[in-house]
Amino acid sequence: MNPLTKVKLINQLNEREADLGVKETVSWHSEYKDSAWVFIGGFPYELSEGDIICVFSQYGEIVNINLVRDKKTGKSKGFCFLCYEDQRSTILAVDNFNGIKIKGRTIRVDHVKDYRPPKDSEDIDDVTKILREEGCAPSAPAPSSSSSEENEQNPVPAKKLKKDKKEKKKKKKEKKEKKRAKKETTREGRSARSSSPANCAPAVRVKEEKEDAAYDKYHHKAALSSGGQSNGQRAKANERLQDEREDRRKNQGKETEQRRQTDRDIDRRREADRERERDRNINRREGDMRREGDGEIDRRREGERERDIDRSREGDRERNRDKDKRREGDRGRETDRYREK
Repeated sequence: MNPLTKVKLINQLNEREADLGVKETVSWHSEYKDSAWVFIGGFPYELSEGDIICVFSQYGEIVNINLVRDKKTGKSKGFCFLCYEDQRSTILAVDNFNGIKIKGRTIRVDHVKDYRPPKDSEDIDDVTKILREEGCAPSAPAPSSSSSEENEQNPVPAKKLKKDKKEKKKKKKEKKEKKRAKKETTREGRSARSSSPANCAPAVRVKEEKEDAAYDKYHHKAALSSGGQSNGQRAKANERLQDEREDRRKNQGKETEQRRQTDRDIDRRREADRERERDRNINRREGDMRREGDGEIDRRREGERERDIDRSREGDRERNRDKDKRREGDRGRETDRYREK
């Protein structure tokens, strides 16, 4: 679902409850009465933990914040989880901060029912460890007469977590040793019961095997073949065996003939393919030869044409020369005539 639609739905729920005047026990916020964590999403990436605390500390004391960042770059991913000291502060934050705009972006604020904070290193202080283990205070703190009573009710253990872990490991080892001792005693008691003559009934239940009908048939055939069979039955059995052997031989012969036939067919196909390839090669060679012959004929014809063209050109040149000579003779004659006059 789109986060903006979630923002609208939460605002609609709050408006309906405000119009109807619903009590706190019946409100949808009561489902998250055991969790003081709040989800905040959609805010700008530039905001840091301090900026978010400054904004959300208006409605209660903030105990813990987990701003989700990229492991490689360390930049914010735009959402975080925030924990209040009092659970009632979460209701105020969800009602008032859901749908507001921070630097032009609408944020979404919603309850978180079962939130498990990430595992940090051992350098964190004891107060945050207690808050992580026991959970942040879901209910309002009870009024007390003096500060000494509060310290007695909520003591802060110092460096006791490691001791508690060691004690738990010791307890587990003791339990395992006790179980082993019990098992050994039960085994010894069973062995004593089985060895005593008074207890005739077996302590262990043995599972009976199922009888195989095929074994009886085989046993019956073996008995008949050994001595219980008559001469006629033996002869019939021998005939059957011979018939079976002949059938097997015939089948084997048929299989061999089929294999040979298939091999022959394969050889024939291969020979036909080879002949086709040979014919194709021959046709290609003949075509190449024909093309070469056609090319030579064309070359000869072109040579002859060129020769004819050269001859015609030479004839034209000779004719032009004759014409020039005639013109020169005519001119000489005219000059002679003019001189005579």
